[in-house]
Amino acid sequence: MITCRTGSNRPLLPHHKIHSAYAWEIAETLGPSPPFPPVVPSPMDTSCSTHSLPHSSPHHSLRSWEMEPACGRSQNPVPVKGGAGVVEELRAGAWMGEDSPSFRHSCQLLPWTQHLADIHIKRNVHYDLYQKKDYMQNCIRGDGRSYRGMRSTTEEGKNCQQWRLKFPHDHSRFSPSLRNGLEENYCRNPDRDERGPWCYTTDPAVRHQSCGIKKCEDDMCVLCNGEDYRGLVDHTESGRECQRWDLQHPHKHPYHPHKYPEKDLDDNYCRNPDSSVGPWCYTTDPAREREYCHLRKCKKSPRVADTTTSCFKHKGEGYRGKVNVTTSGIPCQRWDAQTPHRHHFRPEEYECKDLRENYCRNPDGSEAPWCFTSLPSMRVAFCFQIKRCTDEVEVEDCYQGNGELYRGKISKTRKGITCQKWSAGSPHTPQISPAMFPAMRLEENYCRNPDNDSHGPWCYTMDPSTQFDYCAIKPCGGTVLILPVLADNVVFAECGKREERVQLKGRIVGGRPGNSPWTVSIRNRKGVHFCGGSLVKEQWVISTRQCFSSCDTDLSSYEVQLGTLFKDPSPSDPDKQAVPILKLVCGPSASDLVLLKLARPATLNKRVALICLPPERFVVPENTECEIAGWGETGGTGNKTLLNVAKLPVMSNKECNMALRGQVKESELCTAPLRAGVGACEGDYGGPLACLTHDCWVLEGVITPMRVCARKDKPAVFTRVSLYVDWINKVMRML
Repeated sequence: MITCRTGSNRPLLPHHKIHSAYAWEIAETLGPSPPFPPVVPSPMDTSCSTHSLPHSSPHHSLRSWEMEPACGRSQNPVPVKGGAGVVEELRAGAWMGEDSPSFRHSCQLLPWTQHLADIHIKRNVHYDLYQKKDYMQNCIRGDGRSYRGMRSTTEEGKNCQQWRLKFPHDHSRFSPSLRNGLEENYCRNPDRDERGPWCYTTDPAVRHQSCGIKKCEDDMCVLCNGEDYRGLVDHTESGRECQRWDLQHPHKHPYHPHKYPEKDLDDNYCRNPDSSVGPWCYTTDPAREREYCHLRKCKKSPRVADTTTSCFKHKGEGYRGKVNVTTSGIPCQRWDAQTPHRHHFRPEEYECKDLRENYCRNPDGSEAPWCFTSLPSMRVAFCFQIKRCTDEVEVEDCYQGNGELYRGKISKTRKGITCQKWSAGSPHTPQISPAMFPAMRLEENYCRNPDNDSHGPWCYTMDPSTQFDYCAIKPCGGTVLILPVLADNVVFAECGKREERVQLKGRIVGGRPGNSPWTVSIRNRKGVHFCGGSLVKEQWVISTRQCFSSCDTDLSSYEVQLGTLFKDPSPSDPDKQAVPILKLVCGPSASDLVLLKLARPATLNKRVALICLPPERFVVPENTECEIAGWGETGGTGNKTLLNVAKLPVMSNKECNMALRGQVKESELCTAPLRAGVGACEGDYGGPLACLTHDCWVLEGVITPMRVCARKDKPAVFTRVSLYVDWINKVMRML
């Protein structure tokens, strides 16, 4: 627990406590003083001391208005009395659990309350006093006897009479005290009236009247399964008080508010961060981990946004198509079946999710539509083969060659973002300006290609989160063909080196445990591996677009793991490096590539190394032996716990097109099928196809989702990295 003081070292004596029912008792305890005027919250000169709460408060959340001895004067915490409701804040958020990121820092006003109209601080010479949650809520729990809000009108709009006054209605039964909360003319329920808080009115003809304050459980109804519920209920169906989401006592859990900012895990309010049947919370009862909350269902059926059938938008929550096999062709299990996999996604309990038949769906907000599979050995798999709906705007113009001579007036990107003027210095500081390239006519905010980018005209954008992007312009003659580039004179420096070792059997289908120090595991907020990637610079990873819901997806608390051979390494694994993902950048149109910028550079060692990038537009010679690596599904062919590699020979695009009926693009490359059935599968997507060139391992391809894992009769298709080296280097240079 953190305790705070301001201004003075004068300690409070043990009896100097603020009772939960009376907000400003400490002012009277310290001596008479005039009423405190409200003041605007401002930065406070605070210092803090740390103590542990007694076991009587298992959730480490202050239950009543208490003040501790000033910093340095006592090592013993003042016993905490019980009070109604969890204290939100000694209003400044002074009370936080030890797991809070603010634990050893100055006290601050909490972000979700600091700007509310009712927030104010009453200031004493020695201490700042803060309101508890009961003083801020505009709804009641039960009969509202603990209500301490500021409502002062009745349900019919009549003004309340002050409790201390005897006019116009004389009364002696209810008089203000330090403990009963009868302050000002606020609605209260001192006699436990079943209708809730009430007051005497200023209307001589109406003695008293109910204030009509709604119960918290009725104040906001629940749509669907309550993923969007943002109400103030903080007790479970059985009446147990909820544990704060930012605390790990009495129950440890993965739902840290900073990891799930969009879930609004404020205070100890009921929420549904995991797509359960309805809102729930962890309880403050050590013997009961979690329970559902009693909430009113909305009568109106919600409209599902972005409903699609042939493609999916965002994460695919609105996908209602009839694809019923996984990316690798495995049939899905029916949603109304409990074999071979038991689950809680019963169609009758998730009416808004359209869990019909065995169609791919996304009922829990995962990265893309998915399903339980019909294989007992594979519980779930994504349906990445479903196309993403294009988010690019209609093309309005075309360019010749690389677009270096384009002089048109298109000034928006492929995503429809307006271009920044070339002469402007915000929102981005340009590395290329009209003065540097006078012949390129960098006028206004028109799309240009001053650096001869092989992917065409581009511009800096007016979106602060997107420094540059390619424009809504296409090549006049269609796709530019790749011209083979020889690598005879290429020299690679400080990349593509590893300790070669005898490789023993494992997780890629038909693969064996091996050493691929540039292969990374991409992990979601729950720490679960879902895709692979390749480390091309200390702070940059290449992966595939299909692994992410959109180019603007929120990757807070996503991370990459490097250096370990294990799919689920132990926390004490000395080789493991876990680095948060800072930013995602989508590649040129139809590239299916993404670059991930890490929050900090990875540390290179014998377990973590960079893989080389190929020369621009280099075509790997036929029959070159390459290898894939990943932690994906093995189909029962090997160890499910280790990183595995498998060798595959390169196949020419001409032969590949013959085998795949002309479906292979110039931006793709193929490997020949092997009789043993070797290849990538679920969980390997985004990982490397690495080929040995001049004794260095080079990233020639990126693994993309295939309809079937490791087919013996069909080539495997990868994204050709050499076509996008210009873009890769440009992003790493500019960002």
